[in-house]
Amino acid sequence: MAAELDGPRLAPRSGTAQQLVVFLHGYGADGNDLIDIGRAWQQYLPQAAFVSPHAPEPCGQAPVGRQWFPLTFRDPDERWIGVTKAAPLLERFLAAELERQRLPPAALALVGFSQGTMMALHVGLRRAVSPAAIVGYSGLLVMPPDGNLETLATEIKSRPPVLLVHGDRDDLIPPQALFQATQGLAALGVAVEWHLSAGIGHGIDAEGLRHGGEFLARRFGLNR
Repeated sequence: MAAELDGPRLAPRSGTAQQLVVFLHGYGADGNDLIDIGRAWQQYLPQAAFVSPHAPEPCGQAPVGRQWFPLTFRDPDERWIGVTKAAPLLERFLAAELERQRLPPAALALVGFSQGTMMALHVGLRRAVSPAAIVGYSGLLVMPPDGNLETLATEIKSRPPVLLVHGDRDDLIPPQALFQATQGLAALGVAVEWHLSAGIGHGIDAEGLRHGGEFLARRFGLNR
């Protein structure tokens, strides 16, 4: 069995944890890449615990980075194969982390960047108890090999509200991926919001961060 996931954590700014936000980093990064977003979001989520696990595999293209699954771009199904293979390990981590914080599954939110967004959507839509929310930056919805939404519909078990954010200058995952994912999720009955960041490439700007933090606060029922 593969080694269990671990990574940096951030305790709640106030009191004991009432929510758990899990960051899933992109290809070639590691858990340290996103954990600082938790510090920025403490203003919105003062009672949230944050954790950002390192992906399970060393990255083939980045000597010190990690990957949820390899990307060769030679196999059209490699993203599907990758998310499917990595999902059980992430599921075990989520269960252990919720137990660590003594929180129910509904107190979970998943936040991904790029390849991490692919993982967040794949796993989040298949959890027996729906997460409170999913936020996906600069990613896409991985479709089954047959490309059929009906196939996807037979697999999903929950329909958490989703926010997708993308840079309109992204040359790694084109912004069309945002609209394809939005349309696909909406067709599956998932409540989805989106934001296109003007002038931004494959990254997250301050406006995108603000949208993500405010979205989670709303979904956790924390609006003042």
